[in-house]
Amino acid sequence: MRVVSLVPSLTEAVAVSAPGLLVGVTDWCSHPAGLDAVRVGGTKNPDVERIVALAPDLVVANEEENRAVDLAALRAAGLDVLVTEVRSLPQAFAELERVLVDGCGISRPGWLDAAERVWAGVRPGPERTAVVPIWRRPWMVLGRDTFAGELLARLGVHNVYADHAERYPRIGIDELNAAGADLVVLPDEPYRFTPDDGPEAFPGLPAALVDGRHLTWYGPSLAEAPAVLGAALRGGL
Repeated sequence: MRVVSLVPSLTEAVAVSAPGLLVGVTDWCSHPAGLDAVRVGGTKNPDVERIVALAPDLVVANEEENRAVDLAALRAAGLDVLVTEVRSLPQAFAELERVLVDGCGISRPGWLDAAERVWAGVRPGPERTAVVPIWRRPWMVLGRDTFAGELLARLGVHNVYADHAERYPRIGIDELNAAGADLVVLPDEPYRFTPDDGPEAFPGLPAALVDGRHLTWYGPSLAEAPAVLGAALRGGL
C-alpha cells in the first residue's frame, strides 16, 4: 500500500499506525519526528504532478484543509482520494477509522481506542467563556461548528462565537475585547501566538497559551489532549 497524506494530523495517524505506508506528505507534516517521505508541497498548494508520479494507491485529504480544485485534479489523474470531514470529536474518531481501517486496510490501532476511552472519561473543568483567536492581521476566531471548539467545550470552555454564522469569522480586536469573555485561548497554530505576541492585545484578560496540535489535530495526540489542554487552560485562569 502506498499512501500520500495532504493533512498533517492524518500523516501522523498513518505513520504511527502503519510505518512504511506513506510515500508522500506535505511540507507542513511535522509529526512524527524523522518522517521519511517525499514532500509534495503545502496543504493548499500541493504539487499534483509529483503526487501522481509517486503512484499512490490512496491520497488522504480533508475538506477544510485542502482545496477542491486540487483534489479534483488528483482524481482526474486516476488517483483514489479519500476526503475526510472533521467538525466534532465523534466525527474525528469515525473518520480516523475510515482512513486507517477502510482506506489503508490496517487493523484499528490501539491509540485510537485509548483516545476514545480518555475522552469518554473527561469531566469539564471550571466553566469559562472565551474568545479563541486563530489569526491576527486580521483577527480571526473560532466560530460555529469547529472541532477545536468542541474540544474546548468538553473541557468546560464556552466559545463566545460558537453561534456565529461563520466558522472562522473576522472580528475586530475592540469587539473581541468587548465580547464578555473571561479568558482568551491562544493556540500556536495556524498563527503562532506566543507570550509576547497575542496576550498584550487583551489587556486585563487571562490568556491560556495552548498547543495547537492538541487543540486542532485529530490523531494520536488526542489521547493526551485532555491532560495537556486542561493544564494549559488552568494556567490561564
